[in-house]
Amino acid sequence: MSGPDRRALPVAIVGGLHADARRAAVARLLADVPGSVVLHHDLATATAGTVVRTVRDATGILSAGEAPLVNDCACCALREDLVPELERLADAGGTPLAVVELWDSVEPKAMAEVVTAGGFTVTGVITAVDPALVLPYLGNGDDLAEGGLAAAATDRRTVADTFARQLEYAPVLALVETPDPLDPLAGSPGADDEDRELLAQLHPTARRVPIGHGAPAGAPPAPSDVTRGASSPASSAASSELARAALAGFDVEAAAAAQHPACALLPAEADAHGVATLVWHRRRPFHPERLYAALEDLTCAAARSRGRFWLAGKGDTLLHWDAAGGALCVESAGPWLASLPDAAWELVPPVRRAAAALDWHPEHGDRCQHLVFTSPGLDCEGLERLLESCLLTDAEYAAGQAAWERLPPAFDTLLEV
Repeated sequence: MSGPDRRALPVAIVGGLHADARRAAVARLLADVPGSVVLHHDLATATAGTVVRTVRDATGILSAGEAPLVNDCACCALREDLVPELERLADAGGTPLAVVELWDSVEPKAMAEVVTAGGFTVTGVITAVDPALVLPYLGNGDDLAEGGLAAAATDRRTVADTFARQLEYAPVLALVETPDPLDPLAGSPGADDEDRELLAQLHPTARRVPIGHGAPAGAPPAPSDVTRGASSPASSAASSELARAALAGFDVEAAAAAQHPACALLPAEADAHGVATLVWHRRRPFHPERLYAALEDLTCAAARSRGRFWLAGKGDTLLHWDAAGGALCVESAGPWLASLPDAAWELVPPVRRAAAALDWHPEHGDRCQHLVFTSPGLDCEGLERLLESCLLTDAEYAAGQAAWERLPPAFDTLLEV
């Protein structure tokens, strides 16, 4: 006898470090999709050697259990346990939507790929956000481990870079303003036009769904939220929009391509409500030593910066720039297409070839600088001057590739090559 059709069980993923906002978004989905079920793996118990799994619906917990760590990794245990739990739901039938609520620091990209590889259809990926917390989280360079948020003993991610990836991967952002626990009716006092503009510039293509106020930390959903949905016509319409977004469909491959530095959908230039985005695009390589000397100033110039860059002396390697919270990660993202033989182009995904074509130069191919900086109070003119000073001078550029190869390899230690 054949097994259940896994594709018949829609799966929506809801994540985010803003835990109160995430819980509010999940509660809204439970209220708006009758019969939906939430799977959640709590990684906070990993220090005891297990991950706690709960399955619940709008009425409460349906089942609970534990999954042992895999290779001393809580996130690995989640991966091993998630698909069998979804299989059990599919076997039982009758579930219109399975909501996978990710634990705080778990990133949706990895879990969307796990669910898809397991034969299920991801119909939506949502990151829940409190707009007032976007800048504080982007500015938090602490290691996840310092806050008890690490998913494994070897987890070296920071709060800022984890939050940035959660935010930028999801095509849907559920905007939830968490009330002050001392005054639940007051809402989130810090959210203002600057906060919302920062969010809009960081992820301009996202579908932003306001769902009102979430519950204070530790508070259960209000009975009216669970049984009747929202208490006003406006919030009811917004919550229905969230349910539609959770079932709208999701392309895992396209989402991965949109994050890859070679073809990422980076923000466009903008300036509003005190927040600016600078898009810096040049067709001349960086001088390794001058860029290395400027890294600290460039990294701290914006709340968030990312993109791809070209370093003289490393003309075959596309380098990825990824900075948040005052910390920068630079790593190889593979070759520039211009460095590949023609025969290898057939092995490159079409989206990558299309992105390269947009940047193509008769002499340098797709090699270029494409960096994007977003921040409140961004000094665009000063930042541009600093970036320009790191490029090869006219004389250095004219000396040609052979001379560039003799420049000091300032980035070798950073790139661990």
